Amino acid sequence: MAQSNRPAPRTLEVIRSEPFTRNMLRITLGGPGLDDFPEGQEGGYVKLTLPPLPGTEKPTVRTYTIRNQRRTANGQEIDVDFALHGSQDEAGPATEWAMAAEQGQAIMVGGPGPAKPLPEGSAWYVIAGDMAALPAIGVNLEQLGRDARGTAYIEIQHEDDRQAIDCPPGIEINWLVNPTPGEKGELLASHVRAAGWPEEDVYAWAACEFNSMRALRAYLREEKALGRDQLYISSYWKAGDTEDSHKVIKREDAEATGA
Repeated sequence: MAQSNRPAPRTLEVIRSEPFTRNMLRITLGGPGLDDFPEGQEGGYVKLTLPPLPGTEKPTVRTYTIRNQRRTANGQEIDVDFALHGSQDEAGPATEWAMAAEQGQAIMVGGPGPAKPLPEGSAWYVIAGDMAALPAIGVNLEQLGRDARGTAYIEIQHEDDRQAIDCPPGIEINWLVNPTPGEKGELLASHVRAAGWPEEDVYAWAACEFNSMRALRAYLREEKALGRDQLYISSYWKAGDTEDSHKVIKREDAEATGA
């Protein structure tokens, strides 16, 4: 049997839990389990191992982006940001865990998995995403060269969900408020379309809810004919579906569209 190249899950502990916008919660993880964690993993992902869902026996696994990574006097730390799409009664298993997490609490974490960064050297960047993709967008914009130019469209639930991103001065961030995440599937695509298309070499990066992704894909891939070397597009979640069922829908959609 082929051996997996995936790193074995490690036990981490909650260092801090702090809301940092109206609807986003940051959990800082650390402890001895991070001692051999590779550096430079911002924008990559980890897999959180959570208790089984009711009526099941297997642990629940959820995927989240590493927003920040740093070395402190006490060892390494990583920040994982959670979008809060409603009350605790409406939260999924990962958000529910995050909302109840306490300092010193242990959790099994797999990874890191690779990031999907913005390539250097494009004349213009078009970035679109919602709060689930905001950690990855933040990392990608902050890692761009300071001479980069482009526009970013980020869907948030409330004006108070804007956050500071140290992006190049030539990147304009447009914050789009949608208090009902998972609805208004045309919101991101309509703003990207309305901005017009630059007469330059464009690279587009988009990650969001499934229906929003399809609307963006219809514009960026089908209408603007961006190829694989000019476009990264993915759905990070689907309204009304768990991560497991979303994976099935995402795979079926990729097979149907040849993605």
